[in-house]
Amino acid sequence: MQPLTSLFLGVALVSGAMIPIQAGMNATLSRHAGHPLWATAVSLAVSAVFVAGALAALRPALPSSAALLQSPWWVWFGGLVGAIYITATLILAPKLGAAMFLAAVVAGQMLAAILLDHCGLVGFPERSVTPPRVLGATLIVGGVLLMQLSPRGM
Repeated sequence: MQPLTSLFLGVALVSGAMIPIQAGMNATLSRHAGHPLWATAVSLAVSAVFVAGALAALRPALPSSAALLQSPWWVWFGGLVGAIYITATLILAPKLGAAMFLAAVVAGQMLAAILLDHCGLVGFPERSVTPPRVLGATLIVGGVLLMQLSPRGM
């Protein structure tokens, strides 16, 4: 494995480790906010403030409106997908627990990712469905099913 690939995988691993932490933080925020949508709004507002600060500090070039208008229509729904995910996290993570919620999320991500790769959708290059990919996804889904069998609190 190339060193840069190892670095990227390490960063992805650390980023993934932040997801259950974020789920717990946002679920707690939801309880204090009184409704999951208010917690989603607060979470996204904090994100917007952070990104605005990063933009001010790094000063990247402003994208041209022509370039943005030439984007595929579906790119404009990424924020909507993020808001749906955050809201689902706020509602489902406390009910399922961090491990079960994240196992189901990862299974859903893997199944969707195989389809996206195979069809070359939303900007991904085409990558065929192969037996190792199917086996990996099957093991992940199997893991979710196994976790569901374990008694709560154990």
